[in-house]
Amino acid sequence: MTDPRLPYLAEFERKILWLSSWTIHNANHVRPNLDGLKIGGHQASSASLSTIMTALYLAVLKPEDRVAVKPHASPIFHAIQYLLGHQTREKLENFRGFKGAQSYPSRTKDIDDVDFSTGSVGLGVAQTLFASLVQDYVKAHGWRKDRPEGRMIALVGDAEMDEGNIFEALLEGWKQGLRNTWWIIDYNRQSLDAVVREGLYARFESIFRSFGWDVVVLKHGSLMQEAFREPGGDRLREWIDSCPNQLYSALTFQGGAAWRKRLLDDLGDQGPVTRLIEKRSDEELARLMSNLGGHDLPSLLQAFESIDHDRPTVFIAYTIKGFGLPLAGHKDNHAGLLTPTQMEGFRASAKVRPGHEWDRFEGLNLPEAELERFLKSVPFNARGKRRHEAPKVPVPAALSTPQQPSMSTQQGFGLILNELARSSEPLADRMVTTAPDVTVSTNLGAWVNRRGLFAREEMKDLFKSERIPSTFTWDFSPKGQHIELGIAEMNLFILLSALGLSHSLFGERLLPIGTLYDPFISRGLDALNYACYQDARFIVAATPSGVTLAPEGGAHQSIGTPLIGMAQDGLASFEPAFVDELSVILRWAFDYLQRDGEGEPSEREIQEKSWLRDETGGSVYLRLSTRTADQPQREMTPDLAADIVDGAYWMRKPGPNAQVVVAYTGTVAPEAIEAVGLMAEDRRDIGLLAITSADRLNAGWTAAQRARERGLVHARSHIERLLGDLQPHCGLVTVIDGHPATLAWLGSVMGHRTRSLGVEHFGQTGTVQDLYRHFGIDAQGIIAAAEMIAPGRPIRYLKAVG
Repeated sequence: MTDPRLPYLAEFERKILWLSSWTIHNANHVRPNLDGLKIGGHQASSASLSTIMTALYLAVLKPEDRVAVKPHASPIFHAIQYLLGHQTREKLENFRGFKGAQSYPSRTKDIDDVDFSTGSVGLGVAQTLFASLVQDYVKAHGWRKDRPEGRMIALVGDAEMDEGNIFEALLEGWKQGLRNTWWIIDYNRQSLDAVVREGLYARFESIFRSFGWDVVVLKHGSLMQEAFREPGGDRLREWIDSCPNQLYSALTFQGGAAWRKRLLDDLGDQGPVTRLIEKRSDEELARLMSNLGGHDLPSLLQAFESIDHDRPTVFIAYTIKGFGLPLAGHKDNHAGLLTPTQMEGFRASAKVRPGHEWDRFEGLNLPEAELERFLKSVPFNARGKRRHEAPKVPVPAALSTPQQPSMSTQQGFGLILNELARSSEPLADRMVTTAPDVTVSTNLGAWVNRRGLFAREEMKDLFKSERIPSTFTWDFSPKGQHIELGIAEMNLFILLSALGLSHSLFGERLLPIGTLYDPFISRGLDALNYACYQDARFIVAATPSGVTLAPEGGAHQSIGTPLIGMAQDGLASFEPAFVDELSVILRWAFDYLQRDGEGEPSEREIQEKSWLRDETGGSVYLRLSTRTADQPQREMTPDLAADIVDGAYWMRKPGPNAQVVVAYTGTVAPEAIEAVGLMAEDRRDIGLLAITSADRLNAGWTAAQRARERGLVHARSHIERLLGDLQPHCGLVTVIDGHPATLAWLGSVMGHRTRSLGVEHFGQTGTVQDLYRHFGIDAQGIIAAAEMIAPGRPIRYLKAVG
């Protein structure tokens, strides 16, 4: 019996291909890019997925399903959403223009309900895997009882499978018992530069089966299968299955006559198979030979709708790059575009009248009312927009601050989390931690002991059952709140991205915290940027940092990470020196993660907040240290707490005639304090500025400058207020266990001479004192810099220290 949906799907497939092609043509020819950049890759790459995406979005998907669309298929996605009423003509006409539909699907820039941003290839693919694990986490904790489980689906380019992070994620999915995940590989056998190697699909199949995935190969469409049943069909199938990728692509581009010549040359004079070929016209033969599984609606519907289990499944769908277009199959088609002449031919075949290019049902053969009824019945569209909202989790007025005379910020971080783990705060129940095989060494052990590790099935700690003494209890259960990962940092940040979108994807808010060694942020930087671009909300605690891990050598010492924290959009970066500062920052961070930009503040309120637009919220990066330091004994007043969050406060306020101010960040606080004490007799009114966030200081300063340029002449940032009373002759010495450029900009705020100290080169093994002396960030180095930048009588302790 014929599927009654097929006539409608076939009509809409044609329409979707036209709309996506016209969108690209419009961007290149009707509204050409002013910079001359031509949009090639989308034309061919999106066409290869037109049938698959039509089948998925207009027939197979449910509202709870989530999809990561292959980057170059964005025109197809936007066209489908336009038909469904979630995209506007204005934005399609402005594709790749300012505030138009995005080149690659974007959660934060597009209006048409993008589930997962894609663009940096491979990341959206892995995101679906980790989103499925997060869905399991939410369900296991009893928070999703009234909502059905969805499938997390990735549309993957075959060349995209070269990305290493995909295979890192595969291994993690196997370890975590992955479910409800589909990856659909667009096996068009062409990458940007070439045709892919022979037999790649067999490697894919082997890899996925070894990780416990079901594999469905969609190679032959229904027309091919009918032909195979004819006399001689077995010989045709053998020829198709053994045809080299390059030859198949070339013949596809050349068309029916080329197919006929090649097939008769290879298979002629063989009776039945010759008749099978000869009975078809060139057009019919070309249609038969291009009827691969990924372009055949009946085959796709049957394959997708036959999956009645939750095991992870990969579909290897054979397709033709540029399917349905004149450039189909050509190895150069990634950069190719339809010429105006070719587009006019396509317009004629699509029966689209000039001036009616954007009409939703133009050129279709079925009555408009029937087409509209069909779209309204599409399951995926049953609930309209599918993004959820979740209530905010209340945050305590203050977090418990450990009271120990001496400790490191990493130790304090662990103790604060331990106190939360012991509490009955709703906040603690929504926290979920994760680490790439560094749980204990980043001080999460106490939290995990109290809250447990997450797994869908219980696994008891055998050391405990065997009565072997151990500091840590590693019990896994569905109620655990720590997800232990392998050592791949890419997986850490993609998991944090998935956890940090749970409120939107699944309607349940989580407060994720990930820990890793600070130098290895760079190993996962692409995924961190991806997570922030999606507006995922999480805390990353990176420790130890700088050269304080001195005995480990340069490989484990970070230099540029403070600059990463400053430069990364969507990420507020902090580097506290003391644990009471960390407690204030963490408390603020839990609230900041949950802000959504509602209730825009007035200009006056923004100015009072030092021009930091905190109402939008975001993620938070804590750069912590294992270096023990004496803790200040002080009252945490509201003003001090506000200054800590805004980025800086006076540890020692300078006098009216200050000759020098030392500004420090993080773990070099003891050296800065010591240097200021030793210089006080020889330099007047010396000041000590504690910087908790160079990132937020800089952000507020640049925002205040923009405000003044707009005419708000009284706009002042936090750092401008702090430095505003210093005399012009005052010198600044900045110091950080990281790249000196992190603080070097401070001299530009009010025009003070500045000497910036820090670490610019790979370290080596030794003690912290050895390396601080080597890099000139010890007390003696600070004093020497101050003497040079603030001339006067010699500082008497300069040579005595060291």
